[in-house]
Amino acid sequence: MSTVDVHQLSAELLDRAARGSAHRAASTLPHPVDGLRQTLIALLAGAELGEHESPGPASLLVLQGRVRVVAGDRTVEVGPHEFSPVPDRRHSLHADEDSVVLLSVAVPDRAPLAD
Repeated sequence: MSTVDVHQLSAELLDRAARGSAHRAASTLPHPVDGLRQTLIALLAGAELGEHESPGPASLLVLQGRVRVVAGDRTVEVGPHEFSPVPDRRHSLHADEDSVVLLSVAVPDRAPLAD
């Protein structure tokens, strides 16, 4: 098991986002537990993840910046060091400032591998 320097990875992702046309970058963190996926996502101000569904129950922790989670007519603003559940319906994520978020998703169990 190894550790991840989230501060360093955040800086690298923001740099990649600045060089990419979508103005966002992400890295899924290594995790030894089936059923949990954690992804560090960097979005430059004005960037967004368009409307989508979550593969399972999810939460968002903003490490830096400010984002908005939009689900239908409901908007939740989330700032630095704030935590929010992700709505269990179609939603989008918008960055109001250069931001880094930790997305945690409970994904369905994977099918067992054949012997």
